Amino acid sequence: MSNAVIIKDAVKKYGDFIALKGVSLDIKEGEFFTLLGPSGCGKTTLLRQIAGFNSIEGGDFYFGDKRINAVPAHKRDIGMVFQNYAIFPHLTVEENVAYGLKARNVPKAEIAPRVKEALELVQIAHLAKRKPSELSGGQQQRVALARAFVIEPSVLLMDEPLSNLDAKLRVQMRTVIKKLQRKLGITTIYVTHDQEEALAISDRIAVMKDGVIMQIGTPTEIYAKPQNPFVAGFIGVSNFLECTVESGGVVDIHGQLKIKVPTKKDYVGPARLSARPEQLFFSEEGLPGEIMFSTFLGDFIEYEVRLADGQNLIVNEYTKDTTEVHEAGEKVFLNFDPTRISVYEAESEEVITC
Repeated sequence: MSNAVIIKDAVKKYGDFIALKGVSLDIKEGEFFTLLGPSGCGKTTLLRQIAGFNSIEGGDFYFGDKRINAVPAHKRDIGMVFQNYAIFPHLTVEENVAYGLKARNVPKAEIAPRVKEALELVQIAHLAKRKPSELSGGQQQRVALARAFVIEPSVLLMDEPLSNLDAKLRVQMRTVIKKLQRKLGITTIYVTHDQEEALAISDRIAVMKDGVIMQIGTPTEIYAKPQNPFVAGFIGVSNFLECTVESGGVVDIHGQLKIKVPTKKDYVGPARLSARPEQLFFSEEGLPGEIMFSTFLGDFIEYEVRLADGQNLIVNEYTKDTTEVHEAGEKVFLNFDPTRISVYEAESEEVITC
């Protein structure tokens, strides 16, 4: 049976350095939840606190209704998948997968069928008698996955499990992991620095920076409505422009273009606008610019457009929407979809758009 994971004001210190600064999370039962952020943001530190590998200097950790702060790691009913797989080189595939069941004193008659089922789920039953040295990286990762979920943990923890695989295999394995998690319904907490990976597999994402959570939301919310410039810049590609917000939600960009955006608060003053490449478009009037470079990428053409002040913007135009390709040196005007861009107060960096 899976458990919800509730964390209240988690703190982790290394001497004078505070790695986690009061982190709180409410992870639902059966949810695929990802901790995302750059190196050093605290995501693995938090995962290791959940696992019981790191001490807790402050805060409360719960699996369901049970507070687990003082529960040792081997009694927390977790499965763990590590970055380096951590499978035993001297054991066969099936022996590796059976290891956790034996450690939990599962009756011998139950072990073989459970191992067989686990190997079939990750599609490596035909490799049961092989040693890890005879497997590819992707196959070893499947062994690590099978070993983690065969014990039927209440919480499955994954620490950068795909980072050692090549790009094509990472895409394949993230699909395997997501399908497997959905099938089994195990509450899963996944750590990665790869924003594309996080968007592809998560039910919800917590974006972290410097030991604090910058935003929690679904992949769509995180991508389409970033709550601060850090999230906007870290997730995907964003164009940033300095601007001024006037009364009524009118945004003045460089004195050359005014657009009215939906706002959730009254604000007048200096601001910063972020727009994804697909949230800009060519129009008859707008911000004047010059095409510097174009890249054909199949579904869309990516343009680099230089504005009059020298700033370069990235604009994506989808091939299904146009038959025209703009050439380098061509003069153009850029405009924005006012319902999709984000605008932040200059000083507080608080989002003011809906």
